[in-house]
Amino acid sequence: MKADKKAQAKAEYNAFLAICPSRQLLDRISDKWVVLILCALGGDASEQSGASHVPKAMRYSELARLLAGVSQKMLTQTLRALERDGLLTRTVTPTVPVTVTYELTDLGLSLHHLTRGLRQWAQTHMDQVLANREQHDARAC
Repeated sequence: MKADKKAQAKAEYNAFLAICPSRQLLDRISDKWVVLILCALGGDASEQSGASHVPKAMRYSELARLLAGVSQKMLTQTLRALERDGLLTRTVTPTVPVTVTYELTDLGLSLHHLTRGLRQWAQTHMDQVLANREQHDARAC
């Protein structure tokens, strides 16, 4: 009975409906910090050096340094939300000081493949978008 209800609910997920829980998930994964965290943990930050995309565990401080402009509060909130959603794991190692690392789960890795493409698209097409914005703004005056 419970499994039937769960299967029915899953079949009925429709992000176009206001009450659908997938909207909350879309809201989360469309956040720029989520995209950048997933890309960082997916190994994308090392692509400037020509290295391949190998997912890796990262410490909080590494993520904070890599994600220019993210506040400590926002980074902490985003990491906690991603952990709650099962997209990453948080590992605490009892050292002095305590070492905390974050790593993508299989679910997070599957989403990372999509966010990598989104980030690359944004970087590749930014010049065109800026030119379009300039043309649009010139016409609006």
